[in-house]
Amino acid sequence: MEKSFSEIKELLISKGLKATHQRIVIYHLLFNSFEHPTAELLFEKLKINNPSISLGTVYKTLDTFVQTGLAEKVLSETGSYRYDANLNSHHHIYYTDTKEIVDFYDSELQDMIIAFFNKKSLPNLKIKDFKLQIHGEKIDMTENQIN
Repeated sequence: MEKSFSEIKELLISKGLKATHQRIVIYHLLFNSFEHPTAELLFEKLKINNPSISLGTVYKTLDTFVQTGLAEKVLSETGSYRYDANLNSHHHIYYTDTKEIVDFYDSELQDMIIAFFNKKSLPNLKIKDFKLQIHGEKIDMTENQIN
């Protein structure tokens, strides 16, 4: 669900941040992106309508969003960071051939993993959250599959 600029302004203020124009446009683009963008990709899209924005500002702002819990970093196979403003419990599938990262939801998998760790009774560990990142390649389902 897309967030409006006024909703983003309120969200930033609720996290104790100044709702500057740059923060608002960066978060708007990040939140409404489904591609888990890099800072560079966000910068390329933002500078079209915001020519005074710098790549450094985008990086600094994204770090602020991560520190305040407005976004998360997602590590790609290449070691670079992508960003995700979807804070709902979910996992990621990383397509190694296309470099796409897509959200993956599965409550049954969540329950199985929690049950697994509860059964293991690991000392000194209280699981708060976990994220899986599954690596694979896209396959064309229209082609005939030979087994």
